[in-house]
Amino acid sequence: MRCLRNLIPLLLCAPLWAGCAATHPVEKKPAAAAAADTSALTASAEAALKRGECRQASELYAKAASGGDVQLARRATQVAMACEHLPAAWQSATRWRALAPTDREANALYAAVALKLYRTNDARSAIHEFWRVEQQTNSAAPAGQGGEGAGTPAVPHKAEERTARSMTELTALLLEESDASAVLIAMSGALEPSANSTDTLTLLGELALAAYDGQRAGRYAQQALQHDPNDLSALRILSRAYVMRGNGPQALATAREAATFDAERGGLQLAEILASLDRSEEAHQQLELLRSKGAPQAEIDRRLALLAFNSGDYKEAKQRFSELVASGEGNDGAQLYLADIEVRTGDPDAALAAYRRLYDSSVALSARSRAAALLLDRNSRAEALALLDDYAADHPEEELDLTLAKARLLADHGEADMGLAILSAELERHPQHPSIEYDRAVILEQAGHVHESVDALEHMLEKRPEDPTLMNALGYTLADHSLELPHAESLIRRALTVMPDSPAALDSLGWVRYRSGDAKGATDALQRAYSLGHDAEIAAHWGEALWVSGDHAEARRVWAAALARDPDSKALKATIKRFLPDAP
Repeated sequence: MRCLRNLIPLLLCAPLWAGCAATHPVEKKPAAAAAADTSALTASAEAALKRGECRQASELYAKAASGGDVQLARRATQVAMACEHLPAAWQSATRWRALAPTDREANALYAAVALKLYRTNDARSAIHEFWRVEQQTNSAAPAGQGGEGAGTPAVPHKAEERTARSMTELTALLLEESDASAVLIAMSGALEPSANSTDTLTLLGELALAAYDGQRAGRYAQQALQHDPNDLSALRILSRAYVMRGNGPQALATAREAATFDAERGGLQLAEILASLDRSEEAHQQLELLRSKGAPQAEIDRRLALLAFNSGDYKEAKQRFSELVASGEGNDGAQLYLADIEVRTGDPDAALAAYRRLYDSSVALSARSRAAALLLDRNSRAEALALLDDYAADHPEEELDLTLAKARLLADHGEADMGLAILSAELERHPQHPSIEYDRAVILEQAGHVHESVDALEHMLEKRPEDPTLMNALGYTLADHSLELPHAESLIRRALTVMPDSPAALDSLGWVRYRSGDAKGATDALQRAYSLGHDAEIAAHWGEALWVSGDHAEARRVWAAALARDPDSKALKATIKRFLPDAP
């Protein structure tokens, strides 16, 4: 749950979280049900909110909003979204937008709820209206708002900049509430017909990269470069798109071109591309070259630390992150990396101590979740769960995320049935919530209820037939259990038409080919998946396909390289043990 930054006033969030914090079961109150007028319903909704009955408050507010004014519909939408009650949020947002069709906030939150429910066409309509109103407002705004002096007509490029900032804020909101593929489908449909500014095209390009569609990202970047051939953001998107599509030489050529326009920023982009192509030593040299030419030392040190971490050189990474922290340049994120390094290098005690220092930091949820995983490894169940429960009590706006994390952790540590029970209770509080339903399907498979998991995914896919994440999840689940393999491959290939460069979907494609008896044919997809994602489980699949196809030496190399990057991967180690039982 989130306060929906920039679009919901922060003053509203504080009282809402108090209501959302409680986990009491919803009471069916005859008095609330019998209330006939809007005022009585509103009063009952507020009373329910104060009692901590978030679901009931959302439903009462939605009912009240159906006969209320704009402000009541606005309040009802915000309450339902804060309570993560999507049916009530949709009802209230629809009413709000009907009453105020050009209101930017109404359109933004309507689009957010629509995407969460995968109502893409509805979201597209609201995004287009949001953009149209922003363009109209900013074009008519006094230029003084853009720094040119009040009372004079707006300068075109300043108006475009203000509109771009608004669209970036909207995109950030939508990405908080939905996946990048869904946001891209809605956003591109709303903006593409008249997108003619560099800022809008680069925004779409970044979205395409996040949605794993390198070809589309490259097209947006090239269109942006037609407006401004020296635009660094567009060049960066284009070079990253080439990496995603497997064209390393062109990626490097584009990054080097950017460096000729801006030695420092373009040079950093070049180092980033070299790293993404696994040319770590060249990336290191590029960063040191930039340091010698006066680039900010803290930025260079931060990138070198990340480069070492991502390359599996944990000794150097630890030294560099430690130096950043000691110099005052390292933030909470740097300390989280140091804790993760202790896990990967086999010192859980040091890792727990490092995570403990971050329990109330900006990365508290990650630190507590990872510490809880270590404690569950030690069978310290009560202490592990208390880490999450205590934080939820103090930060009820994070309640849903914490509960999902708890369910996943329990499932990962042999308590899948307990995780399922937690999710069932959560669905009572947050009906039809896609994140809860998805996690429930995944944990059903972990618990050994494969057919129930497949049924759950199929039911979700019936409601969201164009969702590539669901297509891939269902296809992979079927493939992993050698069920309906032709259907599984069809689902995965459909997912790849939407996100053609997704490491997860490419891994699924390789795995379904492997399960179909085509180990040799599986290796290309698995190799590409690993090059894009460097995920240890993908490396386990790739190595297995190589081994079964007869290339034992290459399988050993793949497993060894992946294990160096992620020595704590249970999936990778289990696969290696199956094929190399005597391996250390």
